[in-house]
Amino acid sequence: MQQHSPITIFGEVLFDCFPDGSEILGGAPFNVAWHLSGFGLSPRFVSRVGMDRRGERIRSSMQSWGLDDRFLQSDASRPTGRVMVTIDDNEPHYDIVPESAYDFIEPPDLSQLPAQAVLYHGSLALRHPSSAAALAAVKAVHQGPIFLDVNLRTPWWSQDAIHPLLDDADHVKLNEAELALLTTEGPIADDAASLCAVMRDFSRQHGLTTLIVTRGAQGAMLCSDDQMVAVGPAPDTRVVDTVGAGDAFSAAFLLGLTRRWSLSDSLDHARDFAAALVSRQGATIDDRSVYQQFLTSWGCH
Repeated sequence: MQQHSPITIFGEVLFDCFPDGSEILGGAPFNVAWHLSGFGLSPRFVSRVGMDRRGERIRSSMQSWGLDDRFLQSDASRPTGRVMVTIDDNEPHYDIVPESAYDFIEPPDLSQLPAQAVLYHGSLALRHPSSAAALAAVKAVHQGPIFLDVNLRTPWWSQDAIHPLLDDADHVKLNEAELALLTTEGPIADDAASLCAVMRDFSRQHGLTTLIVTRGAQGAMLCSDDQMVAVGPAPDTRVVDTVGAGDAFSAAFLLGLTRRWSLSDSLDHARDFAAALVSRQGATIDDRSVYQQFLTSWGCH
């Protein structure tokens, strides 16, 4: 499988911990790095775990998958990240445990990161000044495009913290609800024309190259230089588990950036891969043949 320029992925890795005692490995940046490795890229994943059994499990999983763990830091005093999931009236509720290892990411060896490649990061890991400062150090020497995957989780975000990240980014992905929270207009009318207008204004305001808005069952829309591209839902999608759908979408779109696909193809392929993920249990796939099947269907060699 052909190797392409490595992408730097910065952010959290954690476990979703359920009332029955089960624990699922995830975190949006980790999921994206996992998928990119599955697609044959060599992402540099910058994060931090505790020196505990969960941290050991993460490092072992990365090594088994062939995902570079050189930039996965170890913290002797803080635990590996967790999200405590509770179910109330059949609705999940999430407690993102603070003071986790990924809140204290330190600046990595910047000479080992590909300055010209894409830098991907989310917003959750930046809730603590330590990790925010580490990302700022990476950005200070980074010369390639920046992809921001917005992830607004109350109470771990603020307008003052998010808007500078948007101004720094070239490509931004968020969902309709997040776009509404970040615009001065407030709620967006439920029609494509209104959404297009808000997206254009938002892109101009932050100087974006590409703005992607995911719309759940309605597909996704993309704005780039006032060009609007829309994609509907994948046909005959069987939904088993929606956790990680947005991360699968981001990974496939990032693959498109590295391979210089058209915006329309990138959106289509991202939609299709996300649809495949939600038809399975879990936020990642541990079968490389699945990734190869998509690469083949997309004409990648």
